[in-house]
Amino acid sequence: MKKFVAVLTAAAMLTSLSACGASASTASSAAESTAASSAAADSSADATTYKIAVVQQLDHASLDEIRTAIEAELDAKAAEKGITIEYKDFNGQNDATTLNQIGTQVVSDGYDAVIPIATLAAQCMATACESTKTPVVYAAISDPAAADLTNIDYVTGTSDALNTQSVMDMIFAVQPEAKTIGLLYSNSEANSTTPIAEAKAYLDAKGIAYVEKTGNTNDEIMTAANSLVGQVDAVFTPTDNVVMAAAAAVSETLTKAGIPFYTGADSFVTAGAFATCGVNYTELGTYTADMALDVLETGTVPEYHVMDGGIITVNTETAAALNLDYSAFHDLAGTVVEVETAAE
Repeated sequence: MKKFVAVLTAAAMLTSLSACGASASTASSAAESTAASSAAADSSADATTYKIAVVQQLDHASLDEIRTAIEAELDAKAAEKGITIEYKDFNGQNDATTLNQIGTQVVSDGYDAVIPIATLAAQCMATACESTKTPVVYAAISDPAAADLTNIDYVTGTSDALNTQSVMDMIFAVQPEAKTIGLLYSNSEANSTTPIAEAKAYLDAKGIAYVEKTGNTNDEIMTAANSLVGQVDAVFTPTDNVVMAAAAAVSETLTKAGIPFYTGADSFVTAGAFATCGVNYTELGTYTADMALDVLETGTVPEYHVMDGGIITVNTETAAALNLDYSAFHDLAGTVVEVETAAE
């Protein structure tokens, strides 16, 4: 638990007076000191304090980046506003039972707000907080409507909705002769439902073949990735938390096979994938923290906010390994960010 407390202090200054007035001045100084101490105590008692639960669905680079940004912003706002913000991290390890238990604990412990990161965490927290109407301000839900997280009066947050067409355009800008595209995702991941449907529609319209492979564990995802080798010219994965957990291994497998891996988040790219077009997750985390604090201060729960995207991120090491010229990306986006694979 991290605490940032703004405390008002007061000190009474005792002044030496002549002996003839000592008795009266001592009584007066004592009264002033008592009054000052009482005022300080009252101010301290009136200081605003918020208790926030930050519930991360599972460990992986994107969600870690978001959590770090949320907590940094809570720290900054506490200092700026002179208030207390106490927060505690919870991790559901991608397990609904664990997340439901966390939800029960959060409600029982009387948290003022909950910030769940990723879809399953948000769904479980929304259910847990239904009886108390504790504000739930989620982070990084690609499709809030598909996840049944809209039209709930105590639930809002930020969306990292993927522009699937932009990612598809990237594939054919660099690989105009691509004939078959691999679609790698988890069929239990709500974030993948809409973009995979959009990718299929895009490819159908262009007459491009695709091969779907799914999995719900790291081992299953790796089996699926390996099975795409030799069948496809490129692979697309949306903002899928299950695949993200295995992103480094998937990226290595596909790159060694000479297959570019296009994804829905920049954290995939720093894990070794070739490229993405999406949102900045540090900015998303910061915005989410600000939303949560605004809900607590105003008591108003706004509609969810879709973060601006359109940032192309390219892994230069992977591009070199694949011998790909990605200069065409500059014609597709205003911002192209070059990164290298992050050390594990």
